Amino acid sequence: MEGALFPSKPVYRNPLNKPPQQPNKHRQPLKFSSATLPLPPESPSTPSLHFDSLLQHLLQLSSPPATTHKSNSINSPRNTNTHFPSLQLSVDSTQTLYPLVTSKKPISVPTLDFDIDHEEGHRDNRSVEFLSKKGKFMLDSIVQLNLDSLNAFFDSAKSELLAVDLFSLLKTLDLSGNWQKALLLFEWIVLNISCDNVNFDNKVIEVIVRILGRESQHSVASKLFDRISVEKYSLDVRAFTTILHAYSRTGKYERAITLYDDMKERGLSPTLVTYNVMLDVYGKMGGSWNSILGILNEIRNKGLEFDEFTCSTVISACGREGLLNEAKMFFTGLKAQGYKPGTVTYNSLVHVFGKAGIYSEAISILKEMEDNNCPADSVTYNELVAAYVRAGFNEEGVALIDTMTSKGLMPDAVTYTTVINAYGRAGKVDEAMQLFNQMKESGCVPNVCTYNAVLGMLGKNSQSDEMIKILSDMKSNGCSPNRVTWNTMLSMCGNKGMCKYVNKVFREMRSCGFEPDRDTFNTLINAYGRCGSDIDASNMHEEMIRAGFTPSVNTYNALLNALARRGDWKAAESVMLDMRNKGLRPSETSYALMLHSYAKGGNVLGIEKIEKEIYDGHIFPSWMILRTLLLANFKCRALQNMERAFQEFQKKGYKPDLVVFNSMLSIFAKNKMSDRAHEMLHLIRESGLQPDLVTYNSLMDMYARGGECWKAEEILSGLLKSGGKPDLVSYNTVIKGFCRQGLMQEALRILSKMTASGIRPCIFTYNTFVTGYAARGLFKEIDDVINCMVEHNCLPNELTYKIVVDGYCKARQYTDAMDFIAKIKDIDSSFNDGPVQRLSSRVRENLES
Repeated sequence: MEGALFPSKPVYRNPLNKPPQQPNKHRQPLKFSSATLPLPPESPSTPSLHFDSLLQHLLQLSSPPATTHKSNSINSPRNTNTHFPSLQLSVDSTQTLYPLVTSKKPISVPTLDFDIDHEEGHRDNRSVEFLSKKGKFMLDSIVQLNLDSLNAFFDSAKSELLAVDLFSLLKTLDLSGNWQKALLLFEWIVLNISCDNVNFDNKVIEVIVRILGRESQHSVASKLFDRISVEKYSLDVRAFTTILHAYSRTGKYERAITLYDDMKERGLSPTLVTYNVMLDVYGKMGGSWNSILGILNEIRNKGLEFDEFTCSTVISACGREGLLNEAKMFFTGLKAQGYKPGTVTYNSLVHVFGKAGIYSEAISILKEMEDNNCPADSVTYNELVAAYVRAGFNEEGVALIDTMTSKGLMPDAVTYTTVINAYGRAGKVDEAMQLFNQMKESGCVPNVCTYNAVLGMLGKNSQSDEMIKILSDMKSNGCSPNRVTWNTMLSMCGNKGMCKYVNKVFREMRSCGFEPDRDTFNTLINAYGRCGSDIDASNMHEEMIRAGFTPSVNTYNALLNALARRGDWKAAESVMLDMRNKGLRPSETSYALMLHSYAKGGNVLGIEKIEKEIYDGHIFPSWMILRTLLLANFKCRALQNMERAFQEFQKKGYKPDLVVFNSMLSIFAKNKMSDRAHEMLHLIRESGLQPDLVTYNSLMDMYARGGECWKAEEILSGLLKSGGKPDLVSYNTVIKGFCRQGLMQEALRILSKMTASGIRPCIFTYNTFVTGYAARGLFKEIDDVINCMVEHNCLPNELTYKIVVDGYCKARQYTDAMDFIAKIKDIDSSFNDGPVQRLSSRVRENLES
C-alpha cells in the first residue's frame, strides 16, 4: 500500500490537528436512527468447518481399494487382521531396515541404514526340506489361501498346526515371499493358544523378529512383544537389537532401556549397532545426556570405533535438547582424536545450529565442509533453508532453492515443505500455496509431509474447501494419508465447542487402522486443551501412559499449551517442575508457553523471571523465545522490556516478522510516541515487508488518542483508496477519535460510511457514541442510540448504563439519573437486579459527595 500518505522515510514532525477540508456547514445534520443510518443485513453466522465433508474425503483416501489377494503377494497397503486388530501392518512395508534417525517434521535429519543380517554374517538354512508331509501340506494350504481367509483356516486346523515344525513353516513362508502370512500365523498362535502349551523355541521368535525388522513393522513388533515376554527367551544380540529399535521407533523408551539392561545381565555383549540404537533411544527420550556419555565410554572401553551413525546420533541428541556447547565440544573432540567427519555428521551439526536459528554458524559449517572437500548434499542445504526460516528469513530460505539448483542439487520435497511450513506459521498462505504450485511445476512431487503441512496451514485458516482440493490432489498423485495426516485433522478440531469432532475424528482414524502413537496422544492432549476440556486432556495423558508411551517434552508442552490458553500459570509451573523431575529439559516451546501463561494470567513477575534467565544466558535466546518474550511484555504493556527484547532481536541478527513490528508500533502508538511509531513503519518497509491492516489500525489509534482525529480519518481514506479493506476496528478507532473531540456529526458520518461498506456496529461502537453524547449532556441523542441498539438486537450492557448514569451525575441531574435506572427493566427485562442496585448506589454516592 504505497503512497504519499506513508513515506518510505520516517516522519518525525506531528501533523497539524486540522481537517484537510472544512466540513460543509450547509450539510443536513445526521441523526442516530435507523431511518438516517440504515444498517446492512446481518451476515449469516460463520459456518463451522465442513468437517463431515472433509472427514468423508479423508476416509475415502485412507481406505484401501478392494483387491483380491494373490497367493504370493498382497496388494492392499494394509492388512486388516480380524483376530489381532491392534497389529495393523504399516502402509510402507518396503522401507530399508533400520532407518534409525528420521524426522516426522519436514526438516531433514541425516539417516543411516544398515542390515542386521549382513552384520551377523549368517543365515539359518533350515527350510522346506525339513518340513514333514503334514508341514508341507500346511504350507501349500496357507500359500493358496487369501490373507482374509487364513484365520478361519487356522481355527479349523488348530491341532495340525501344533503338530508341525513351526520354525520351518514360518521360515519357508518368509523365504517364499509370504512374510505377511507367516506373521499372521504367529499372531494367531499368540492370541488363540496359551503360550504355556506352545513350545516357541528361540529360533521361532528370532525369525519373527527378523521379518518385522526387515519390513520396518516397528509398531507391530512393539505391540507384539508387549504381549510376549521376550525376556524369557535366549535370543541373540541381533534379535534383541531389532526389538530395541522397534521400541525406539514407537516411543517406548523406558521399555527399551529395561530390555537393554536385561540383555546385558544375560551376558550378551552389545554390538556397535546395539549401542547406536540405544544412543538413539536416549537421544529421543530427552534428559539423558549423562546416559549418552555413559554409552560412549562403554563403546570406547570395548575398543569399538565410532561410525558416522554414532556421531550423528549424539549430535542430533544435542540438537533436541538445545545443548549447543555440548554438540560443539563433542564435534571438536572427535576431530582432535583424528576422526574425519563425513557429510552425515556435518549435516547433524548444521541441524543443531539451524534448529536454534543460528544461521551464521550453519553457514560456517558449510564452509568447513567445502574446505575439507566434504561434499554438501541436499540434506545440508535443506538444513540451511531451515536455519534461515527459523531466524525469520523466509525469502532468503526460498533463495537457497535457486542456489541448490545452480550447484546441481535438485530441491526435494523436504526443501519445499520447510519453506511452506515457515510461510504457514507467518500467516502467508498465498505465498505458501504459490511455492506449493511452483514445486509441482518444477517436477518435484509432493510427499505426504508436504500435503500434511499444507493441510495444517489451511486448517488453521479455516479454508476447508481448499483442504478438500488438497485431499483430491493427494488422491490423484497416489499419495496415501498417514498417521500425521490424521493427527493434523485432530489438531484442527482444537477449538472451543468442537470436542465432539475430536472424538469423531479419533474414532474414524482408528477404524482406518491408524492406531495412536505418542504424537497422536500429544495432539489429542493439545486439541482437548484448546477445546477447554481439561478433563479429557488429563485423561488422554493417563491413557498415553497406560498404552506404554513415555511422556516426552512434547507431551508436557501439550499440557502447557492448554494451561497457557486460560492463563493458569500456577498449574503451568507445576507441569514444568514435573518435567524437570522426570529428567526432561524444557524446550524453547516450553519456555514460550510459560511466557504465554504468565502474560494471560497477568503475572508480570513471572515474565521477568524468565526474562532474567534469558539475558543471563541460562535460556538460549532463540527467535521464538525473543518473539514470545516481546509479545508477552506487549500484553502487559511493558514498553521498556519490549524495547530490550527488540534490541536483542536485532543484536542476534534475527529478522522480526510483521507481528513483532506491529506490536512495537502499537505500543509506541498507545504511548503517543509518534516518532518511534513512524520509525517502526520505516523498518517494516526496509525489511521488505508490507504494512497490513493491523499496522494501519495502530496508526489510526495513535492519532485518535492524540486528538488528531482528522489525521486518523486521512489514514482510513488512504487505506480505502489503495485497495485495502478496513475492518470494524478501523472504523471504531476513527469514530472514537471524533467522539473524544466532541465532533459527533463527523463520527456519525464515519458510521454511515462503515454501514454502507457492509459492516454493522458492535457494542463498542454504540458505547463510544453514548460516551460522546454523555460528555456533552446530550441525553436525547443517547435515547436515540439506545433505541437503535434495542431495535438491532444489540442490547446495552452494564457499561452502557454506567456511562449514561455518570453523564447525568456529571450534569447534576440526579433525579433524571434515578428515573433512567428505573426504566432499564423496560428496555431489557433480562437485566439483573445486581447491576441496577450498583447503578443506584453510584448515583447516591455522587449525590452525597
